[in-house]
Amino acid sequence: MEQFALDEPPPVPNTDDMRPTDQALIIDAGGPRLQRWGLAVSWDKKPLINARAETLAEKPPFRPLLEKRCLVPMTAYLEWRKAEDGSKRKNHIALAGGHTAAFAGLTDGDAFTIVTCPPAQGIAHIHNRMPVILTGDAAAAWADTEKPFAEVAPLLHPFQEALAYEEEIPQRVQGELF
Repeated sequence: MEQFALDEPPPVPNTDDMRPTDQALIIDAGGPRLQRWGLAVSWDKKPLINARAETLAEKPPFRPLLEKRCLVPMTAYLEWRKAEDGSKRKNHIALAGGHTAAFAGLTDGDAFTIVTCPPAQGIAHIHNRMPVILTGDAAAAWADTEKPFAEVAPLLHPFQEALAYEEEIPQRVQGELF
């Protein structure tokens, strides 16, 4: 966690798979803190967990948050893929080499959403979107709220470095023949 100037991360209630509405670590201008994943909106019972990079500046829920950017530290993320047999397969996607990075996020002070973009070429067969993954200078620039959104918007693109993924193999059902 030294990449984010943290001696150690704060305790996160759910350490296995982070799900929408769970508390997660974010880092914003106020420093590291836990926030709920998913922005509440009056017109939908479901929280907004993702925000499309291509339309951030156009969508009313996100326009006021463009200067309230945050980082969501990550080691991997999960994405579901529909297999040819109709089953859903969980895919564990991480930076090759197991490095830590951050998702680009927006926060309203109580909750956050993760910014998404089209997928990197190597994982496009899994899903048609992916979180914007930032490392090094790009992460620092995104977190710098002194920079106007227009200056950091070009960072919102598919991850260019190597990604590794592993697909969950469904458990064999008792009595099932191969």
